[in-house]
Amino acid sequence: MRIGLIGGTGREGTGLALRWKRAGHDVFLGSRDAARGQARAKELGVQGGSNEQACDADVVLLAVPYGAHAKTLTGLRDALSGRVLIDITVPLAPSKVQSVNLPSGQSAALEAQALLPETTVVAALHHVSSAHLADLEHTPDCDVLVCSNDKPARALVADLMNDLGLRGLEAGRLKNAIALESLTPVLIFMNKKYGTTTGLRVTGIE
Repeated sequence: MRIGLIGGTGREGTGLALRWKRAGHDVFLGSRDAARGQARAKELGVQGGSNEQACDADVVLLAVPYGAHAKTLTGLRDALSGRVLIDITVPLAPSKVQSVNLPSGQSAALEAQALLPETTVVAALHHVSSAHLADLEHTPDCDVLVCSNDKPARALVADLMNDLGLRGLEAGRLKNAIALESLTPVLIFMNKKYGTTTGLRVTGIE
């Protein structure tokens, strides 16, 4: 499967690219600066270029800070039409990352869907450490909860989470992303409090 990473040159994109490449997927690393995307992709052994080029994929993943979320999606609206978009964005307030920050649209994923009516938005990967993703020798003890209004897309993305070495679990409609995104600052607080890198594990599901 061809997977495009918008904003893929950052910490999250690096780990995702390496793990999906290892699983046999065709990964394209996108950046606002196409030359930067190409250079970083070359280091990782995948293809790279602009964010718009990254949209030409079976599944596209958005990995940009919340401050760039709306602007990025608005600029790529046409390129993302008809695509499945995995939105991993958490609307953190830069000075208060340990506190829940509900945006005007209730969640980043819901805002993405409102901006992109012709795109199937799937919310996922809110609770996995980027450092753990980038360490291919490490198997994160973490589940990934996946939300979307589109059942086939939700199942597809859950399977892609399994390809990362995680366990993807379907967690309902896109509105449930409000809860998923809100849990991230709780985990950030716990990481600082207990000096660890916490994940999320759901019990009782085999």
